Amino acid sequence: MLSPLPAPPRHIMLPDDAATAALGAALAGLVRPGDALLLSGPLGAGKTSLARGFLRAMTADPALDVPSPSFTLVQEYATPAGAVFHFDLWRLNGPEGLGELGWEDAREAIMLVEWPDRLGPYRPEEALEVTLDHAAGEGRRAVLAGWPDRLGIAA
Repeated sequence: MLSPLPAPPRHIMLPDDAATAALGAALAGLVRPGDALLLSGPLGAGKTSLARGFLRAMTADPALDVPSPSFTLVQEYATPAGAVFHFDLWRLNGPEGLGELGWEDAREAIMLVEWPDRLGPYRPEEALEVTLDHAAGEGRRAVLAGWPDRLGIAA
């Protein structure tokens, strides 16, 4: 028996930083413990802006300070839905360092992962992949792949 074809990715134009944060907030309404959102794209494409909108929605705190975890590599947030771990793997040389960051414990929670290309074999299979890129002006383009049942994407 053949496995079903993957659903086509969803493309979304984001005219500004506020729209990028709003996409993050919308995704916060779809997550469950054990989920991972993998945020890819070049520097300045909006990964941290999307994560900020997501975390502010998850904590119900629109003023929550959400720094980029570029130097700490991981930040943990308490939310009504449980713990959310925000990983920024930019400075990680490879998957060998994930154990020191509490990767296995975080798998039970909700994870936001910037620079998921550094995960190697630890990349979660059932993750939502969000790829951001620069578009005209201050705009961005987002491509969402995965979670067809939650995103309403038909195969």
